[in-house]
Amino acid sequence: MIGPETADDAAVYRLGDGRVLIQTLDFFTPIVDDPYTYGQIAAANALSDIYAMGGTPFMALNIAAFPMRLGPDILGDILRGGRDKVQEAGAVVAGGHSVNDEEPKYGLVVSGFAREEEILSNATPDQGDRLILTKPIGTGVISTACKFNEASDEDLQAIIASMTALNRAGAEAVREVGGVHACTDVTGYGLMGHLYEMISPRNLGAVLYSREVPMFDRAKLIAWSEGGIVTRCTRETEASLQDRFLFPASMPEAERHLFFDPQTSGGLLAAVSPDRAALLLEAMCSRGVRHAAVIGEIREDIGRIIRVE
Repeated sequence: MIGPETADDAAVYRLGDGRVLIQTLDFFTPIVDDPYTYGQIAAANALSDIYAMGGTPFMALNIAAFPMRLGPDILGDILRGGRDKVQEAGAVVAGGHSVNDEEPKYGLVVSGFAREEEILSNATPDQGDRLILTKPIGTGVISTACKFNEASDEDLQAIIASMTALNRAGAEAVREVGGVHACTDVTGYGLMGHLYEMISPRNLGAVLYSREVPMFDRAKLIAWSEGGIVTRCTRETEASLQDRFLFPASMPEAERHLFFDPQTSGGLLAAVSPDRAALLLEAMCSRGVRHAAVIGEIREDIGRIIRVE
């Protein structure tokens, strides 16, 4: 039903009788020092793809590359973190595969179910849809700042809380309210990259309300960006889309970088009918998704351009 053609978050296969199977995989190198927390973040990140597609996860398989010289206890903590997060999602880890590697890597293959009418693609927004984002951006900048001892423990704990939070509540609100035409999760390509994947298949455009985009401490993020704490992924995504966005002339380059900042286990980005946007925000808020905000709208007249205001 859905393959790789639209860069969607997962593959979708029709099972018959209106049911579909959703499958995804994701893994990456450690983003934090604590192995248990690393396992939680990696699992939440992989599970997010199922939620973004409108599904419910039911089973996961571990993917682990690990230098055995570090010992089995550290690997065990990583796997335990992943298992606990999968169980929180109401699913089960049913096995997996590991290899000996010099650099640790961990993630999951995740399978989920949905009814065919519940499936959400990232590539099917409608003209006039409002864009809702459920988590603040800035994890890439802060995690990089931590590596240079520029960020505080409070900064680190803020992004850990966000990265380990499942997108389950946001996805449940989407199913309850309806009116959502497209959905994705904001991860490695940053907000602008994933928004562009949403608008480009239908030759639509988008207006982004820059001041409404939830961020971790905005002033700190801009200051770090001004100081050169900008990831390679940020620069690559920005360069690849340089003719696809319009920023206000008054916006400093350091602030522009934040909209391309790669996120780990980021929030859902949903394109919802204007008459359901307020209802969706209310439903998300009632489930504890406290950072959810309307951050823009889909505009047909712009045509594959993201205009930031």
